[in-house]
Amino acid sequence: MSRVSIVIPMLNEAAALPELAKHLARLDPAPLEIVAVDGRSEDGSIALADAAGWRVMVTDAGRGRQINAGVGAARGELVVVLHADTIPPTDMVAVIEQTLSDPKIALAGFTPIIRGPEKTRWGTTAHNWLKTWYAPLLTRPHLFLRGVRLLFGDHAMFFRRAQFLESGGCDPEAKVMEEADLCVRLTRYGRVKLVRRTVVTSDRRIAEWGPLKANWIYFKVGMLWALGIRERLERHYPDVR
Repeated sequence: MSRVSIVIPMLNEAAALPELAKHLARLDPAPLEIVAVDGRSEDGSIALADAAGWRVMVTDAGRGRQINAGVGAARGELVVVLHADTIPPTDMVAVIEQTLSDPKIALAGFTPIIRGPEKTRWGTTAHNWLKTWYAPLLTRPHLFLRGVRLLFGDHAMFFRRAQFLESGGCDPEAKVMEEADLCVRLTRYGRVKLVRRTVVTSDRRIAEWGPLKANWIYFKVGMLWALGIRERLERHYPDVR
């Protein structure tokens, strides 16, 4: 039996969920469970998750809070946090189990390719890959040498549930950059690994903002976080659905 729980934090994701549900139904091997943690959506997100056969929880909105609730309720030894607009490979469960069979790896994530209905955003995809390395090297060089790499939600991050809980999990007040905090916290148990397997994540923010503005926002939010400016960080990262 699989040891992997999939946790999906969602808020007004009715447009993305049908495609995600279709792909998750094809996973081979299948996960132990899929837990959707809804932040009080005002669209049909909960109904769609119910129809897909997922276990649905409802919490106040906030990705840090939602992830904590989902991981806390998960039954699997291993947990992957999957965003609603990110499509994993069909062998995701096997990749997770194989990667975390190495006790030296505390947290890992897939390599995202940013794609929309009309094009693949290769420039932003490349920047997304590069910042995994340069962000911790520039802002936390001592942690970089210990194995920290900064992964984000579109990496479909995965880890051991027990270590997540022992570390304190995500900042419950965090609405953005909760994944970066988690990378730092879990380094006490091992290194962070970027797996050489891809997931496809939506380009909806780039389509809304344009490539230059999108990459500037990604860079600005990351640097503000690194400088310790955490209060109301989400105001620099407008919501796009």
